[in-house]
Amino acid sequence: MTPLAAEVNENLAQISNYLIYSSMAVYMLAFFAHIAEWTFGSRSKVGRTAAALTGAKAAVAGAPAVQVRGKGGTATAVLDKPKVVTRSAAGTRDVPDGPGAAGGTENGDLYGRIAVSLTTLAFVIEAGGVVTRAMSVQRAPWGNMYEFSVTFSTVAVGAYLMLLVLKKNVRWLGLILVTTVLLDLGIATTWLYTASDQLVPALHSYWLWIHVSTAIFCGAVFYIGAAGAVLYLFRDSYEAKLADGGTPGRFATSVLERLPSAASLDKFSYRINAAVFPLWTFTIVAGAIWAGDAWGRYWGWDPKEVWSFVTWVAYACYLHARATAGWKGRKAAYLALFAFACWIWNYYGVNILLSGKHSYAGV
Repeated sequence: MTPLAAEVNENLAQISNYLIYSSMAVYMLAFFAHIAEWTFGSRSKVGRTAAALTGAKAAVAGAPAVQVRGKGGTATAVLDKPKVVTRSAAGTRDVPDGPGAAGGTENGDLYGRIAVSLTTLAFVIEAGGVVTRAMSVQRAPWGNMYEFSVTFSTVAVGAYLMLLVLKKNVRWLGLILVTTVLLDLGIATTWLYTASDQLVPALHSYWLWIHVSTAIFCGAVFYIGAAGAVLYLFRDSYEAKLADGGTPGRFATSVLERLPSAASLDKFSYRINAAVFPLWTFTIVAGAIWAGDAWGRYWGWDPKEVWSFVTWVAYACYLHARATAGWKGRKAAYLALFAFACWIWNYYGVNILLSGKHSYAGV
């Protein structure tokens, strides 16, 4: 490599670092905007009344009108829209979804839209950091844990924004997502940072683009499913307390009632995990094929291979259990969280604490 090319690559690496730190600053602003959305969307007595009146007006405005003939002539009657609830399984509660983080209030919705806009801007900046990192090393930017972590958070935010584009009701996930993204980037830039460098010979393969990219995407989507499972457990406890005649605390009343129903969160988590599970299966198969090319064997019980398989088994058990009536709800949610914990351990624990053929660049 010529001195000029080395200098260009070094400058690109510095630009990448600058973009990553800049995205963290914007994510922090998005974090405060999400906090404001939940705060100003608080379901106070005034806000609750205003939301109820707004919902009533919308129902009347959108309800179909019919002509009713009587002795006094023809009159127009408005049919009320039926309340839509999400059913999860026989014997469970039928509860309507909450109004979302904004709580049906104008101020809350305004801060929510600001938060989504800032999250989108941070995503673009962070994606630019990933791209410039790839340009600085002239390869796929997934050669170490720092690069993997930065790309992981980028894909997770991208998946969230794509769900919003598809008109899915997931804005309630924004605060949790931005918080964990900041935590991920903080760990990456503080403890996992590795200077730009070339790959070891075993990684010089087109399978790097296939195997690692699918692993990152699967992990990001599994994370969204796990977040849905965690919120399901809280919302389910809240609904159970109400059903038993209890009085939830002020925090629970203000926050949990605005989430989707437990049944909706249960289905959301299941569908997300079920959708990406076949791709995780492909990830393991692609890794085995790459191992055959690089090391002359398809499977060697390396720690990374073992825990990838354990994660696959855990998610397979979850999907099987979730499809069985007796395992819907909390039991399935616990199993989903265990499966995601296996994925997290496979990434942090195996890479840092264990040694094997998948240990590269120090981390």
